[in-house]
Amino acid sequence: MITRVLVALAVVIVAALVALVLRRRTAGTDAPTQAPHIVPTQLDRNDFARPEAAWLVVLFSSASCTTCANVREKALVLASTSVAVDDVEYTARRALHEKYSIDGVPCLVVADSMGVVKASFLGPVSATDLWAAVADAREPGARNVHACEQHGCGDTDHD
Repeated sequence: MITRVLVALAVVIVAALVALVLRRRTAGTDAPTQAPHIVPTQLDRNDFARPEAAWLVVLFSSASCTTCANVREKALVLASTSVAVDDVEYTARRALHEKYSIDGVPCLVVADSMGVVKASFLGPVSATDLWAAVADAREPGARNVHACEQHGCGDTDHD
């Protein structure tokens, strides 16, 4: 009886040691945590095109970035009397990339007349998402109200 207890105890100790060794071996193999890219939350409107415009869409881009070219095409369509669109290409305007700590492109932001960023995108963006973000920034909740008008949401709260 004592022999069985000692054998069982030895098996438990060996299993615990094996688990400890395996845990230490795999602890260093997890991917390192990556810091997120920085997106500005406030812009100085005087740094960009048409500071008097009610809205500003800024694309921080790079000439060598093919995704940037696609986002630029979508952003330029938004230009109007009330929406200024400014492409801040890295080699041409590096100082602005540094000022706003832009470390990844494309980075697109939508800012109001005070320079407060109301929407942002990192990487590729669909035209629908971009246009909806600008519409929602200009008239908060408008996207939900229009969707309900089209799809019949009834008296549902749209906030």
